[in-house]
Amino acid sequence: MVWKASLVKAFRCRVCDQPLHFENSACVSCGTRLGFSRDERAIVPVDGKGRYVDGHGGEWFVCRNLTLSGCTWLAPAEVGQCFACDLTRTRPRDDDARGLANYPDAERAKRHLVVELDTLGLPVMSKHEDAENGLAFDLLSSVEENVVIGHANGLITIDLAESEASHREKIRERLGESYRTMLGHFRHEVGHYYQWQLVRGDELLSECRELFGDDTLHYQREIDRHYADGPPMGWETSYISSYATMHPFEDFAETWAHYLHICDTIQTASEYSLTTVTPETSFSQFRDVVVGIWVPLSVALNMINQSMGHEDLYPFVIPDTVLDKLDFVASLSPST
Repeated sequence: MVWKASLVKAFRCRVCDQPLHFENSACVSCGTRLGFSRDERAIVPVDGKGRYVDGHGGEWFVCRNLTLSGCTWLAPAEVGQCFACDLTRTRPRDDDARGLANYPDAERAKRHLVVELDTLGLPVMSKHEDAENGLAFDLLSSVEENVVIGHANGLITIDLAESEASHREKIRERLGESYRTMLGHFRHEVGHYYQWQLVRGDELLSECRELFGDDTLHYQREIDRHYADGPPMGWETSYISSYATMHPFEDFAETWAHYLHICDTIQTASEYSLTTVTPETSFSQFRDVVVGIWVPLSVALNMINQSMGHEDLYPFVIPDTVLDKLDFVASLSPST
């Protein structure tokens, strides 16, 4: 396995060269309307009708959900819906004011996730393309019903209440978690999806079970055990989080989420000259990325947060056993 940096995080206006943020719908400097081209992995100028013509003469239009969810991605048809929005199977009802208020944050996190998966070369298929193996999201409002965040056969369910910082903090404290974000939920749940899709065949399955444990253990019993007894003594030497100790499936998903945390943050830091990774930088093992780049970077970021009176940005310690797990997860990505 060879891990190479893939640096595509910073964007600039093609008209005036002003730095742009990923979600910009217009350049704050020259006023040019903008859209995100997934094919070009770039923010591109659009005309007064929200249209962009690519290098092959193809016409694209800003997603119809710009006002609803803040989506600036380009769709293949006028008044059409982009690929990222197509992944959403269920959204809040039009009369659910609180759900709709939380909805844009979830969609923003999902778009961020899709770009990261594309960067890593991971296949992202919707259930429109492949009903059996594709990916879809139910973004549900828990105003009137209990919503359980989870994954089942490619369908990921997200509780939109997690968009509210006060709600997340209450749950985080109740569960004794050190980190909880909307993007973190998406990264964790998509880890379940990719384990289901990529860990196939006797050799890979055997290696995965050697690292993460026997995934045939009864899932609900293991979850009940965890919430009744807590994590085992000394779990910190073998797991990235106490949540990972619940079941091998959760250990894999937690490790996968941290793989995405690490890759994305390193790439962003490099774009803004906070670390020296370049597209030519390569490592024979992902553990070398973690030890050589991520650990010193995360320590520095933690110190910066503390200087501003905040908690650590990355409140985790990565033991050797987890380095082995991260290596396995990274090996599943086509870009490594």
